[in-house]
Amino acid sequence: MNKQLIECVPNISEGRDTQKINEIANIVTTVEGVKLLDIDPGKATNRTVITFVGEPENGIEAAFRLIKKASELIDMTKHTGEHPRFGATDVCPLVPIANISMEETATYAHKLGKRVGNELGISGYFYENAATSEERKNLATVRSGEYEGLKEKLADSNWKPDFGPSDFNPQITSSGVTAISARDFLIAYNVNLNSTSTRRANAIAFDVREAGRVKREGNPITGKKVLDENGEAVRIPGKLKAVKGIGWFIDEYGIAQISYNLTNISITSMHTAFDATVESATKRGLRVTGSELVGLVPLQAMLDAADHYLIKQNRSLGISENEKIKIAVKSLGLDDLKPFNPQERIIEYVMNADADKKLIDFTVKGFAEETASESMAPGGGSISAYVGTLGVSLGTMVANLSAHKAGWDDKWEFYSKWAEKGQGYKNELLFLVDEDTSAFNKIIDGFRMPKSTDEEKAIRKQAIEDATKYATEIPFKVMETAYNSMEVMMAMAKEGLQNSLSDAGVGALCARTAVIGAYFNVRINAKDIKDKVFAEEILAKAKAIYDKTIALEQEMIAIIDAKI
Repeated sequence: MNKQLIECVPNISEGRDTQKINEIANIVTTVEGVKLLDIDPGKATNRTVITFVGEPENGIEAAFRLIKKASELIDMTKHTGEHPRFGATDVCPLVPIANISMEETATYAHKLGKRVGNELGISGYFYENAATSEERKNLATVRSGEYEGLKEKLADSNWKPDFGPSDFNPQITSSGVTAISARDFLIAYNVNLNSTSTRRANAIAFDVREAGRVKREGNPITGKKVLDENGEAVRIPGKLKAVKGIGWFIDEYGIAQISYNLTNISITSMHTAFDATVESATKRGLRVTGSELVGLVPLQAMLDAADHYLIKQNRSLGISENEKIKIAVKSLGLDDLKPFNPQERIIEYVMNADADKKLIDFTVKGFAEETASESMAPGGGSISAYVGTLGVSLGTMVANLSAHKAGWDDKWEFYSKWAEKGQGYKNELLFLVDEDTSAFNKIIDGFRMPKSTDEEKAIRKQAIEDATKYATEIPFKVMETAYNSMEVMMAMAKEGLQNSLSDAGVGALCARTAVIGAYFNVRINAKDIKDKVFAEEILAKAKAIYDKTIALEQEMIAIIDAKI
């Protein structure tokens, strides 16, 4: 079964005392299997956003320890800051990351809250997808009155806590209360202005956020509020759904910001919020200078932003991931206030930071030296996949050069689509470089299994058979992918930049080498498979790809000979 993962993003009411912040944040690393991803303090807000991931049980154990430690080190009677808050651990949202539903995540949120109330004597509320009633779903509603209004709030029967004591006792006086939720991935995102005016920043926030602004009679700022038949204020909705926002002044940077919570980035993305803010600011005579991420961001959100701005520039979308990240950072101005390090801010990069080194992470020289060593892996299968990677990378290069050629602006989308195809083949072949070595290692592992009893022998035999089949399927996949990738080189030889015709040709030859090399591996591994039906079928399919590749190679050579 695939491992379940949740992300936990507690916000603590301390952003200035580094020693306290680190002591609170690092308590999560005392739980096995939990990885601390990010600590993001803010001096003006006097608040720190902490991000960690783990399996659900471990995750809520880490969250419990953090809430306990925060209650010991933070005295809410002395706390001031720009951000709304009502507790030492102000909020503690749980976010489903992998192989877990929102409903399951909410169950874990309730389990955490019950334990916080019973064992720590800290009261709190469940919100968003963990809310016990519709009225408690919205965090702003739950947190209304903030810490200063807690005594009155707890005395109100309508605001009886979901967990913990109901009286404003010495523990609550010191720690405040905590809001715990299960929610979708939220991006905390601030947009910077060339202004110091909180009022003007708020005006832009009201333009953009879903809740908009209160409708007024006459003057839109000082006029009397318009009320509906129930006596509630009528609101003028903002431009964007799934967006919360307020304006504030950040003393640390000496500027006003609009602070957004993007609560569902599939509805409103970072770049959509950024562009809407630019439009509103420009109309009001202000200029957006950049933006700031609080915490971590999913890789896809950055890639989507890059694609958005590349399309605006009539640029190819088939560029590398690294280039796209640079485009996103510069387009959104994420390095306006301080350097933006993708390795520390993109969640996938942070999670993979301690992963075992892969073959594709080697330098060119290192890869060659690893191959030339006395180890049996990487071998011909991995090398075939890597040669195929280089081949389609050349084809993709020609597509990108063609998309960028002066005078061909009306055809940039055509070449962009070919470049995107090339990137897809490249990524698949890069994966297969390491997977071929991994498949070979599975065979070795099978042979190392115990064989003392008949049962152990049977299990070992089946493991070796399964591993051998897989070690045959992987080079077959290399053949299939490398052959298919030749369509990129063929298209570029026919319609791409003719000064790069030789590059397309070399790319095709590399792909052809990848196919033939992988074919050798299919054949040598298939001969050890006991399931002869499986072996014969995969060999027949491999031979068909081999024959088609040789024919395509001859077609490419004929094109090159005719044009050079």
